[in-house]
Amino acid sequence: MSEITCVRCGRDGEQLAKAPLRNELGTRVHELICRECWDAWLKFQTALINHHGLDVRDQPAKEFLMSNMDAFLFKSGQTEEIDTSQQGKINW
Repeated sequence: MSEITCVRCGRDGEQLAKAPLRNELGTRVHELICRECWDAWLKFQTALINHHGLDVRDQPAKEFLMSNMDAFLFKSGQTEEIDTSQQGKINW
């Protein structure tokens, strides 16, 4: 595996094997983001999907996730806040 200097964390780390998406953002992630930061994004993405009840097949949900991915990985803006104050207090 190749090593890169990650633009998010500033450390040398393992490069992803291939671009995670077939678009410009996916290419940027592959070239500039280490596996550790990508894994952190995947965890945050899962939290966003669950918190907002997103259907990832819907275009608005995809756009929401792409903008948050860019903000999270490239610090290009604010990511969506996740309210964890009710964690563990939901009764089914």
